[in-house]
Amino acid sequence: MFENITIVGVGLIGGSFALAMKDKGIAKKAIGVTRSESSAKRALDLGLIDEALPLKEAVAKSDLIYISIPVDTTIDTTLQVLDIINDKQIVLDAGSTKDALCKAIADHPKRKRFVATHPMWGTEYSGPEAAVHGAFEGRACVICEKEKSDSDAVTTVEDIYKKIGMNLVYMDAKAHDVHAAYVSHISHITSFALANTVLEKEREEDAIFELAGGGFASTVRLAKSNPAMWVPIFMQNRENVLDVLNEHISQLRKFKASLEKENAEYLTELMENANKIKRIIK
Repeated sequence: MFENITIVGVGLIGGSFALAMKDKGIAKKAIGVTRSESSAKRALDLGLIDEALPLKEAVAKSDLIYISIPVDTTIDTTLQVLDIINDKQIVLDAGSTKDALCKAIADHPKRKRFVATHPMWGTEYSGPEAAVHGAFEGRACVICEKEKSDSDAVTTVEDIYKKIGMNLVYMDAKAHDVHAAYVSHISHITSFALANTVLEKEREEDAIFELAGGGFASTVRLAKSNPAMWVPIFMQNRENVLDVLNEHISQLRKFKASLEKENAEYLTELMENANKIKRIIK
């Protein structure tokens, strides 16, 4: 058990991680580093953390430092943390992009005390109030560049994620960002775009509320996600996101063409091909 862990960013992921660590008896106490006093107070009131401290003070008191903040600030914060840790402390992150971060810290003297991770779980909500118990059960967690971290740090992080119920997947940082663009980032862009489409064409909010069925609600759910988190992800993974977005637009054009030409056979073919996803996702 860890006596103290530090959670940098006590929101959806960081707050849920803090709860999991305490629920599973892995950590006795969670120290929070937050962007504001109001965030710290909410996290304390909700029982996500036991104490709120500035970054340096929190790191000095902890054996494990978990960084769960928007990816545009993760690099600088990770470098700050690596500058002040000792050879026994472990640092890990929860960011949705990995390549830029891993490149930025590649030559840092304490690089081996860092483990790059991405727990593949999230909701459209944000802030301390969004944290939940049991969030990571049965979900996948990607560990990147395992060979560049000390073996004891990797083993500790692997054990933590397994104990909180996650399945581990290993890949390099660049491959992670490609796959994340296809299975996560495009879903959010599509949801944002669909919400804008409906808001632009359907001016009666009551009609949207009353007529939107389960299919629409589930498809557009991600459009409620926080831009402060997702804009940095899209920008940092820009090339991969553009690649998948171009393919998505190409697919939309096929559906559009089949309707324009009243080609029911081609439309059926497109949809039957899409049905193959049932073999992969139950």
